[in-house]
Amino acid sequence: MSDVARQPFNPRVVLGIVLFGALAFLIMLWAIGAGETGRGENDGGAHAAARGLNGYAALVQLLEDDGLEVTLARNTGRHTAEGLLVLTPPHFTDAAELQAIIEQRRYIGPTMVILPKWFAGEIPANSGAKAKRGWVTLGGTSAPPWLAELTDPYAITAETGAIKGAAPHWRGLGYAGKLPDAAQSMQFTGGDLAPLVTARNGRTLAGYLVDGGYYPVLDEAAGRTSPDPETLDSDKWGVIFVAEPDLFNNYGMADRERADLARDLVWLAMEGEDLDVTFDLTLNGIGQTRNLLTLAFTPPFLAATLCLIMAMLVIGWRAFCRFGPPVQEERAIAFGKARLVANSAGFIQRTGRLHLLAAPFAALMAARLARLLRLRGADDAVIDEALQRRGHDGPPFSASADNLRRARTRPELLRAARALKDIERNLTR
Repeated sequence: MSDVARQPFNPRVVLGIVLFGALAFLIMLWAIGAGETGRGENDGGAHAAARGLNGYAALVQLLEDDGLEVTLARNTGRHTAEGLLVLTPPHFTDAAELQAIIEQRRYIGPTMVILPKWFAGEIPANSGAKAKRGWVTLGGTSAPPWLAELTDPYAITAETGAIKGAAPHWRGLGYAGKLPDAAQSMQFTGGDLAPLVTARNGRTLAGYLVDGGYYPVLDEAAGRTSPDPETLDSDKWGVIFVAEPDLFNNYGMADRERADLARDLVWLAMEGEDLDVTFDLTLNGIGQTRNLLTLAFTPPFLAATLCLIMAMLVIGWRAFCRFGPPVQEERAIAFGKARLVANSAGFIQRTGRLHLLAAPFAALMAARLARLLRLRGADDAVIDEALQRRGHDGPPFSASADNLRRARTRPELLRAARALKDIERNLTR
């Protein structure tokens, strides 16, 4: 065998393949855990993760710049979290599901519902337009059909239409301004709502539900006199409905007055409390269940995941350094009688059966002495008589052989075996 064996593959190529495969595997795990295996959340929808004209990503950024803790909820568990929940249901929302979400929050935290208006389509990548991902073209408008399916106290109606006349098109909370497209506006036409923002024609663009709850902060902003709190439910949180999404979406954030109004409406919805803000994405079809992969890349389990990845890298590096055959292989058992005897003796000693060698060794020494003394048999008594005739003055052979057969410990075995070897040594002098 040559000292250096030829390796079948180039180590650098193998290292590159292993590192690329490991990196691709980790990216796949992260993508599955983070829910990014599809086309993404910036899909042209009317929700807080979208950057098109009908999305609300600009409002999220504005609130974060104000120092608020803003969360994009991708699972229904956030519906019962404390703080303000902003719902942006699309046209195809289930009315019963939406009403159930609002109902379960009445004693948890405030809720804001921004109605959909626009029918939008994402600009295709092959259209030739210099559009970024998530940009949309706005089509027609319509009031959501699920609005008519809500039951009391949430039974409200709305319709789309033009706001005629010169600006301002809307007024509320000390602000006034224009709409991006006054010819495509949506206003409430019915329902027990106290107006916070009104259109030029007097209809409500945003208001809160009057349902027997005690909302002094909202009443003051609406210019209403709060009823006697003894007759109202002071534990309820208010629900704000917004009919005109262009006051909140990215289309509306292009104007400072509308942006200031949207920010103040969010703060007003908290009713004087410093709360976190959660934008729901589940009604828009961007739900995400918590699985083991999600937890693996979420604190505090992220630390254990990183430790596991580092351990895998160390094991992989050690395996790579051992790649290919060794420089020179060694025999498990070396050549030579001495090594064979040593290995056999070591094996017997480790098994704890050393005393079993006593009787065979005594028989072996008897045969050797009989051969030296020219005897036909190897009987102990015959060997003793022959030794006496030779003038042996030490202990008789039979006594030394009996001592060896009775020995159990290593010192006893060595002492008795040495006595037999001394007899043989005296005969061969």
